[in-house]
Amino acid sequence: MNETDFKIMKRRDLLIHLLCWGIVLFVPLVFYRPTETWSIRMLHWTRSLGGTLSYMIIFYLNYGRLIPKYYFNHKSKTNFVLLNVTFITIALALAYGWWNVANTMFPDDFPHRRHGPHPPLVGILFQAVVIHVLVVGLSLAVRMAQLWQHSEQARKEAEQARSEAELSNLRNQLNPHFLLNTLNNIYALIAFAPEKAQGAVEELSKLLRHLLYENQQNFVPLYKEAAFMNNYIELMKIRVTQNVIIENNITIADDDATPIAPLIFISLIENAFKHGISPSGTGFIKVNVNKTENDTIVCQISNSNYPKRANDKSGSGIGLQQVQKRLDLIYPNRYTWEKGASSDGAEYVSTITIFNSSNS
Repeated sequence: MNETDFKIMKRRDLLIHLLCWGIVLFVPLVFYRPTETWSIRMLHWTRSLGGTLSYMIIFYLNYGRLIPKYYFNHKSKTNFVLLNVTFITIALALAYGWWNVANTMFPDDFPHRRHGPHPPLVGILFQAVVIHVLVVGLSLAVRMAQLWQHSEQARKEAEQARSEAELSNLRNQLNPHFLLNTLNNIYALIAFAPEKAQGAVEELSKLLRHLLYENQQNFVPLYKEAAFMNNYIELMKIRVTQNVIIENNITIADDDATPIAPLIFISLIENAFKHGISPSGTGFIKVNVNKTENDTIVCQISNSNYPKRANDKSGSGIGLQQVQKRLDLIYPNRYTWEKGASSDGAEYVSTITIFNSSNS
């Protein structure tokens, strides 16, 4: 918790305390008999003020001293009880003394009022003890609630720090993973089309520029990420044969600055090129990326389904694992990811929907 948040929390707690004690102190003035004048009400209120102040003393003795020092220390709970018994006894004595002093200073000047028999002193004492014990319980409840709140805040801050560290680690893993796949593509291209390999290197330079300058940020404008995906698809087109049908429908405006996590969809496109082309060089890949009117981003990629053979050791599947982790970290409860093969197994479809991306 930073210093500003701490100050705001302290001011809020002070306001709550003032409001609660203001209610305890002054609301009784409203609940006397309707026939009683304000003079009579003030007389009774002044006489009972000692009891109210004794509640405040017991509350803040526990709130500020006894609970933090003795109750939260498991070895000192006996001292906590004994000290409360002592202070409640003193508070009761002070409240009783105040009552006698108030009766002397403010005698009952209303002899016409009929007074019933006074309740026994033991009953009054028992009632006062019960109320003071309840005040101790209230103070303990407030302290426990604050302790839980602070613990929860610390847990959230630790979780956020862990998430940021994990996300930074994922980004650092993503660059070499993506670069390795791309270099493998260019290496394969050099063997049968050196002139296309030169074009591939040029496309790769555009991709690396995006990786170097954009991937280190938490979010990038959507139009830049769309340009990156377009460059990647163009790079992949150089390698595949004309028998592979590639449909690229990335319909993002050139000035669309909606924030998006960098490289969040690229592993899906990689996966489509990896499993969407048969060993004989046929297949289809369809890439659709668009944004709806409510700033929801939809990326749907479908491809012909040619699962990797058991003896194929290329790739480790880390790309899709990273996509899942990054979505969980960056867009918790704000995305859906539907993926799977069609009923006949001929097509594989993967659709990621990120809701209200402009609020990231």
